[in-house]
Amino acid sequence: MSADVVRVAVIGDCPIFRRGLSRLIHTVPDLDLVAAAASVERADGGLQHAHVVLVDLEQPAPKLAAVVGQLRNRGHAVIVVSSSPQIDAVQVIQAGACGYLSRQTEENEVLTAIRIVGSGRSYVCPPASRLLTRSVHLTDREREILRLLAHGATDHEIAAQLRISKHTVQSHLDRIGVKTGSRRRRDLTRLAIEHGFTSQ
Repeated sequence: MSADVVRVAVIGDCPIFRRGLSRLIHTVPDLDLVAAAASVERADGGLQHAHVVLVDLEQPAPKLAAVVGQLRNRGHAVIVVSSSPQIDAVQVIQAGACGYLSRQTEENEVLTAIRIVGSGRSYVCPPASRLLTRSVHLTDREREILRLLAHGATDHEIAAQLRISKHTVQSHLDRIGVKTGSRRRRDLTRLAIEHGFTSQ
């Protein structure tokens, strides 16, 4: 099997939706379904080979966050698929989810999210992304740092422009990462553009 193939597991308590995701994954050559089950416990044997685990469980956000944390501790990248109010994205991303999708997400976007998360980046569907950013209450300073970062400024350049230390810039970026689930500069740049911080 090619090293570029992303191995995927689907954990979902709705049989129809679980089968639908499984069939979708089977339609493309660069994704390989290694497990599909109603719970982490039932999929346990197959999960060890998965790069990305799609989790679609109708559970309260704290329980879902616990499942995400468990999978992250095992070394899996996790995408949560949910029909719950999108504010749940905050808790699951803080628990370590690399991706968040609505059940209303189109097939092509699901495949894109799997590929992005499989490559080590994060993906949050746009409606949840906007809610996530509003709900985490980025400070004015954090927004300013995101704006400068999106314009290509280095940590040193941001520090010089804002008259703060480079260490302080990095501390702000760490906090933004915890709040939003986005840590890579590319993802933070996308977040800044999506939410209009670049024009502020």
